[in-house]
Amino acid sequence: MIKFYNTLTKKKEEFKSIEPQKAGIYTCGPTVYWFAHVGNLRTYIFEDILKRVLSYNGYSVKHIMNITDVGHLTSDSDSGEDKLEKGARQEKKSVWDIANFYTECFLKDLKLLNILDPTVLVKATDTIKEQIELIELLEKKGFTYTISDGVYFDTSKLEKYGKLWGEKEKTELRGRIEEVAEKKNPTDFALWKFSPKNEQRQMEWNSPWGVGFPGWHTECVVMSIENLGIPFDIHCGGIDHVSIHHTNEIAQAEAAYEKIMSNYWMHGEFLNVKEGKMSKSLGNITTISDLKNKGISPLAYRYQCLNTHYRQKMNFSDESIEFSQNTLEKLYERASELKIAPKTPLTKASEEYEKQFLDFINDDLNIPSALALTWDILKDKELSDYEKYSLLIEFDKVFGLRITDIDFNKKDLGEYILKTINEEGLPILTNNIDIVPEEIIAMIKERVNARNDKQWGLADELRERIKQKGWLVEDSENQTIIKQIKKEDA
Repeated sequence: MIKFYNTLTKKKEEFKSIEPQKAGIYTCGPTVYWFAHVGNLRTYIFEDILKRVLSYNGYSVKHIMNITDVGHLTSDSDSGEDKLEKGARQEKKSVWDIANFYTECFLKDLKLLNILDPTVLVKATDTIKEQIELIELLEKKGFTYTISDGVYFDTSKLEKYGKLWGEKEKTELRGRIEEVAEKKNPTDFALWKFSPKNEQRQMEWNSPWGVGFPGWHTECVVMSIENLGIPFDIHCGGIDHVSIHHTNEIAQAEAAYEKIMSNYWMHGEFLNVKEGKMSKSLGNITTISDLKNKGISPLAYRYQCLNTHYRQKMNFSDESIEFSQNTLEKLYERASELKIAPKTPLTKASEEYEKQFLDFINDDLNIPSALALTWDILKDKELSDYEKYSLLIEFDKVFGLRITDIDFNKKDLGEYILKTINEEGLPILTNNIDIVPEEIIAMIKERVNARNDKQWGLADELRERIKQKGWLVEDSENQTIIKQIKKEDA
């Protein structure tokens, strides 16, 4: 039995999918006007774990993720600029170029974190026609009104508006939604915004109400229901979506179709730093590129996220990520030692560990306990090395730490470091127990970046410079290996 905490009911519930052994999931994707930071990416790691747990339990998962490339304003009150238009002006590029560039950056981050691809990735700008049709339906049913800057949803017409709210959301909401001129109620929200007078936006479309663009909340309703139907099984996102974005999705779906949009609503908590919540507006963000530039593997960040339950706030610092990297390095080292163990029969103890693991992950994604269990297994003297490795690989179907990709034998390759990583986020290995000089590490990083950018000439030049410093560089499909040149090989 799988249990998830449902924000809609404020309790843990047994998961019962609409279709047997099939699960439909919608996750709110990024607004692609800037790089995603590790706080954003924590939510995608939680959602990836959710998918893996369902798959581990035999479910066929259909996962829809959106790309918000229009309509997300800089204020929750439906005022301010479209984030994409603002970003395009700042970078002096077209909105389309901005959206495409940051979409590719986001997808690359997901790959580095070993986050599984969604079944369908859909852009808001690809569903404008369907969004207009939804607004027309809401208008026909009497839930809309028009003011000078757009078409709005009248929340007073919906008897149970705010289904996701608890007392916390009701209190916080008072400070988050500002009054906008002409709105009938503070909680009313834009369905369609008119383009500013005497100004042509790069992204705008004709509609029955005038030239403009759709509201952010409307986009997600259409993209989820078009691909999953209504209701669907699970809707996910960050905790900051509860009070406004997801609340307004539910409002539109219920007003238009008289059905609950999704049966289960799951939300990941914030990532905190010393200054408080990590956010772009506060300027305290860390990106995956920042981690890589410090020699931190993206998978070390994934490992750190596994140690904190998705519904608990997580603290991030240089110290915490370095600790996670060191611990992950030990896990890889232990896996490399166990991998060569001869095959032995699986015992009842091994079966019991697997049952405990399943109990943990099925209890609202209790991954921290499942990870602690893994370390207990590695310390268990009653288990054979083969059993330990088998359990480790089995559990990694959920953890997603790519343990099977660490394909080396310590006896053959010697010590390794996790200070430098390749484009896949995997360790660069060395067959020498000496620490690789920082100068060489810096040159290796530069070469990895050159290879990522397909600057093959620069990569070859760097390889030769590294060789002159006494180190050989060998590339394979999944990793880069550094070897120190011995005198007899020179």
